[in-house]
Amino acid sequence: MPRFNRVIWIVLDSVGIGAMPDARVYGDEGSDTLGNIARRIKLELPNLCRFGLGNIKPLPALCPVAHPAGAYGRCQLASPGKDTTTGHWEMAGIILKKPFPIYPHGFPPEVMAAFEARIRRKAIGNKPASGTEIIKELGEEHTRTGWPIVYTSADSVFQVAAHESVIPIEKLYHICEIARGILTGPNEVGRVIARPFEGSPGHYTRTARRHDFAVPPLPGMLLDKLAERGVPVFAIGKIYDIFLGRGIARFEKTTSNEDGMQKTLAAMREQSDGVIFVNLVDFDQLYGHRNDVQGYAGALESVDRWLSCLELQEEDLVILTADHGCDPTTPSTDHSREYTPLLIYGPRVRAGTNLSVRNSLADIGQTVAENFGTSIKAGVSFLQEI
Repeated sequence: MPRFNRVIWIVLDSVGIGAMPDARVYGDEGSDTLGNIARRIKLELPNLCRFGLGNIKPLPALCPVAHPAGAYGRCQLASPGKDTTTGHWEMAGIILKKPFPIYPHGFPPEVMAAFEARIRRKAIGNKPASGTEIIKELGEEHTRTGWPIVYTSADSVFQVAAHESVIPIEKLYHICEIARGILTGPNEVGRVIARPFEGSPGHYTRTARRHDFAVPPLPGMLLDKLAERGVPVFAIGKIYDIFLGRGIARFEKTTSNEDGMQKTLAAMREQSDGVIFVNLVDFDQLYGHRNDVQGYAGALESVDRWLSCLELQEEDLVILTADHGCDPTTPSTDHSREYTPLLIYGPRVRAGTNLSVRNSLADIGQTVAENFGTSIKAGVSFLQEI
């Protein structure tokens, strides 16, 4: 029997907690998503601090508590890179030997030529850009010509934006499937992302029908192992896309942090065992990449308040962590190579346990695996410590 009957695993997307030792290699020296925000804005995070957030490392105005209600620590990434796929895959036990490719100058001619030939139309853009800014810049040309907008970011992504009235959503998804088939070998990006939008010039807005086409995860990762054991996994947010649905029994896509939080509460009412695996993306998508410090701070405080709404069962385990950083206070709008926070709590968790610095995010996955009577290839479980 599992020690914890249900695991509520919440990824606060991009909420890093200080630069890793190799951050300089990535141009991220001095990045500290939580710390730097706290230096700019007095954060009110009573629940997170009660669980031990301020005990992980010194954070302005987020003081350590004498008796944390949870276990606390931080994780470093063992894989190279600092993107969504890398972080989530590592949690599930996949440690990459080399990072997914990135394209700071756009995609090479051979990729774009193959893409345009297969979709039988030109593409515009082909450069790193903010998703909201590039539709402002090229949306009118796109609606006039019918040519999709291709862009990338500091992440390993090939993104295709299209107005839903110009390229219907199913056609956009098909175009992205074509791109996924082309982007293999040395150009195997972590994700191809459909980015539909609507509206008129000057008033374009992205719709909620985004879809990610990820690289298939290697076999034997955590969600495969849980499925073999008959452990139900309910995915909230982009978890389903990151893992291509593997090992996931039920899922809900989300439109915002608020939507994700409400759907998590609904999932907890519906599923009393197994794993509820959540990604709250607004930190990264809306605030980190746009250097919106105030917005990021507000999102942190909103999640902190929401944690009071979790109605926990006696045998519940809550895991709070992140997949990478995205410091909104630095000039860069890219992800940052940072440690991720690790907070563990629940009625049966050994309160006040210092989990120290974990060598890999895979330690989280190994802990979940051991709890449900299985194991994954990477990571060191801390189940006995908590």
